[in-house]
Amino acid sequence: MAEKRNIFLVGPMGAGKSTIGRHLADMLHLEFYDSDHEIERRTGADIAWVFDLEGEEGFRVREENVIQDLTELQGIVLATGGGSVLSKETRNRLSARGIVVYLETPIEKQVARTQRDKRRPLLQTEEEPKLVLERLAEERNPLYEEIADFTIRTDEQSARAVANQIIEQIGF
Repeated sequence: MAEKRNIFLVGPMGAGKSTIGRHLADMLHLEFYDSDHEIERRTGADIAWVFDLEGEEGFRVREENVIQDLTELQGIVLATGGGSVLSKETRNRLSARGIVVYLETPIEKQVARTQRDKRRPLLQTEEEPKLVLERLAEERNPLYEEIADFTIRTDEQSARAVANQIIEQIGF
């Protein structure tokens, strides 16, 4: 696996992919990208607006295209959106083009970490956030596991500690 120069972080919303990814990139002197931020940069609008205008399906097309482009780069850390793994093409690209690390997080931590965040369209419904997150976990966790080279739990550790654990696991 040493020939893979990219590190891709997958996992549910609230797992800390962006925060951990920034630490990891700094520690390894790699470029950091966040697929959601890249979508916002390219569209000039925030994710919620893209969801409102194009729906989840339109957003997923944009996400797939952004991840296609970013995974062609070398020497990067990429924090992916929680639902990016729904696309088989994206899962294949992530698996083929880098080391995939699944940041596993319990539902209770996700609820706590996302409760005040109004930038998460899938949680901006009448449905209780915990129920939404449980449903998403049931659908997505097997997909994260399918492509993961490593799984790391993030619930009781600092972002820097998780980044160090990833470096140890990868052997960088």
